[in-house]
Amino acid sequence: MFVLTIDQRNSQGSGDKVPDLLHALADLPMVLAFERSVGDEIQGVCASAHTAVDAALRVLRDGNWYVGIGVGDVHEPLPRSPREAGGSAFVAARQAVDRAKKTGDRPPVAVAGSSGAPEAEAVLVLLGRLITERTDAEWRILQHVEPGKWGTQTEAARKLGISSQAVSKAVRRAGWQEEWAARPAAAVLLERAESLAAAAPAAAGTNSGTDTEGDR
Repeated sequence: MFVLTIDQRNSQGSGDKVPDLLHALADLPMVLAFERSVGDEIQGVCASAHTAVDAALRVLRDGNWYVGIGVGDVHEPLPRSPREAGGSAFVAARQAVDRAKKTGDRPPVAVAGSSGAPEAEAVLVLLGRLITERTDAEWRILQHVEPGKWGTQTEAARKLGISSQAVSKAVRRAGWQEEWAARPAAAVLLERAESLAAAAPAAAGTNSGTDTEGDR
């Protein structure tokens, strides 16, 4: 499972943006839908790495949030709310969002809970950089261009009343095609991180014979 813990940046100076973010994420196929957990923080649980990538990148585009993704288990049976849930993925998501707050000038996203987390995080940071460096003018064009589909740049130009060359330039400058080509790679790495997290307890169990304090 993937748990996303998302905390607002500079909430005292910018007001409560949680309702708007919840609305922006409402259509995602979540196991436990995003909701306010405490203060200006939201949490959600999903089973799909692709959904986790989509959610993280939507949030990074907004520019007002720290994003933590935790991989691991979620206690079952699942409750109705992420506020009532627990498991290693929740612990990892908390660790991740706390670290995202300390990333400095790079996109504020982190992944935790598995030995495979750093690789997934690295790709998400690269995608986040593409997204956060786009201008409002580029986004006004990109929202009309369906990635990887022939003819949408021409259609976008017609809708916007600009030249096809202008659309093509914006798409190229913004790394639009590169983003959508790399999204599956980020999802694959998150899936790998989840698999490694699931295998870790089993691997530890095979090294029996030493009764550690954590096992008691």
